Amino acid sequence: MLKEFVKQGHYKFAREAADWEEAVRMSCETLERDGTVESNYKEDIISCIKKYGPYIIIMPNVAMPHSQECARGVHKTAIGFMKLDKAVSFAPGEEDKEAKLFFTLASCNPEQHLENMTKLSELLMNEGAVKALMQAQTPEDLLRIQEDYLD
Repeated sequence: MLKEFVKQGHYKFAREAADWEEAVRMSCETLERDGTVESNYKEDIISCIKKYGPYIIIMPNVAMPHSQECARGVHKTAIGFMKLDKAVSFAPGEEDKEAKLFFTLASCNPEQHLENMTKLSELLMNEGAVKALMQAQTPEDLLRIQEDYLD
C-alpha cells in the first residue's frame, strides 16, 4: 500500500496545519493534483465534519478524511497519505481527537474501495508500522516501512 502512495505521488509530508480544516484541505492536494478528485471534494469533507463531528478520527493520531462513496467530484478510487509533524486537533481539549497521519479516501469503485480499506486496516493494525509512519519524513521512509512491516 505504501509503495502505491509513492508510485502514484499520493503522499505529502508537512510540518503543521493551522487547524483541522487546513489539514483536510492539505490531505486532498495529492489526489487533486492527478485528477482523482476535484477541488470541491475537500470542502464536502469539511462540511460533513462540521455536520457530524470528527468522525474521521479512527484511532488516536489517525484520521481518514472522506465523504460518501461516489461523492461528487470523485473520478478514481484511491487513498492519499499525509503526515504532519505537529498533530492537529479536531476537538480542542480531547487528545484522542488529534491526528498526525491522514489517509484520505476517494471512492467510485466499490470493489477497489473495499480492497483499499482492507489494506489500510492491515496497515493500521500493525503497531510497528504506525509508529514508524509517525516518524516518516520522506517517500523513501514509506518504502522502507512497507518493506520492514508489510511485505
